[in-house]
Amino acid sequence: MRTRLLSAPVLALALLLAGCSGDEGDTADGRITLRFESLAWQEESVEANKELVKEWNAAHRDVKVEYVQGSWDGVHDQLLTSFEGGEAPDIIHDASDDLADFAYGGYLADLTDLLPGRLKSDIPRRSWETTTFGDGIYGVPFLQEPRVLIANAKWLKEAGVRIPTPERPWSWAEFREITERLSGDGKYGVAWPLKEPVSATLNLSLSSGGQLFHRGADGKVTVRFEAADEVMPRTVHDQVNADDSASPTTLGSGGSDTLPGFFGGRYAMVPLGFSYRQQIVQQAPKGFDWQVLPAPAGADGLAQGVSPQTLSIAEDSPHQREAARFIDFLLRPENMVRLALGDWMLPTGAEALRDPALHTAENDWATGTALAEHLRSAPAQLVRGYPEWKDKVATPAFQEYYSGAIDGDELRERLEEDGNLVLARYQR
Repeated sequence: MRTRLLSAPVLALALLLAGCSGDEGDTADGRITLRFESLAWQEESVEANKELVKEWNAAHRDVKVEYVQGSWDGVHDQLLTSFEGGEAPDIIHDASDDLADFAYGGYLADLTDLLPGRLKSDIPRRSWETTTFGDGIYGVPFLQEPRVLIANAKWLKEAGVRIPTPERPWSWAEFREITERLSGDGKYGVAWPLKEPVSATLNLSLSSGGQLFHRGADGKVTVRFEAADEVMPRTVHDQVNADDSASPTTLGSGGSDTLPGFFGGRYAMVPLGFSYRQQIVQQAPKGFDWQVLPAPAGADGLAQGVSPQTLSIAEDSPHQREAARFIDFLLRPENMVRLALGDWMLPTGAEALRDPALHTAENDWATGTALAEHLRSAPAQLVRGYPEWKDKVATPAFQEYYSGAIDGDELRERLEEDGNLVLARYQR
């Protein structure tokens, strides 16, 4: 049952579409057509997805898969519209931190009894936690990426700083000291691209034990910005506003926007998702020496929050078991490796993660793979109302804090007081 009622016009449209199209992809001879909406966007990734669909179709004459190209831009609203209009694809590509409202709203199928044991056992429990809501599983987490430091290797070598490794990372305090040491003469030790600051802040704060969201005995979630939550954001704030070791102009930038300055020698390091290595390989000037370093560690080591990419099945799909069969095919270990290489990300599957192609020194695949065991469910994963809290409360608050417009006390007050008012509306 849906947990909310559709408006009369939307309900009428949904009924009309259901009546007109219900199994419109099925043919008179009993063949089934499944619609698979993929959000792959990098050329290699799109090619890998399309090749796998083609291979499935060649081997399964009774169940055809139609590839539908989607986009990460506005995906939540696009999916909501398709769900309420009765036009959702059978197989849905999304991210785990976008699933809570869809799962609780009854739009996604519970996969608990649809997925084969092989797939359930191959993906570790910590990954399944990102797509488990209540007693059900509403997505298969299959690709993930840690946030890492992309560094100008020559710059760090010439400065004589200690190079961190997954076995011996920098602490947050050491990271701050080193970025200050690398700065001067209009150059900065680090450039933080924080146009979308919330996910980066919450996920990296897990290393110091930050959690931010706390669930009480009554099941309700409240926001508490405690000492452990302050470590990462205070480091960034002080680098920008006290040390002059982080560029203030990149705070409103996306990751790709920082690359020209990085290549031009303006920043020694940029914290980015692991998949940005592809853009660096494609865009870096000839001879530019770069390397991947682990993000700083705190009291909880290299722990880091992550929201894996997911595959879900629409609750309204008349062919859920066939859709689950296709997902199982798509995520066989050898296919999961192909998808990971195409997206320059890491697979969640244990067998795929052992593939030698993901442990090479070339493009620092091995450094990223060594961080996989430290990835945890993002703090906001199971919080209903998180998208509104993020957009209306947390994003402007963090942006103002990082720029120095507000202090830590006001940041805490806004996250907690304003934030809890927003979340309360989803927990009545």
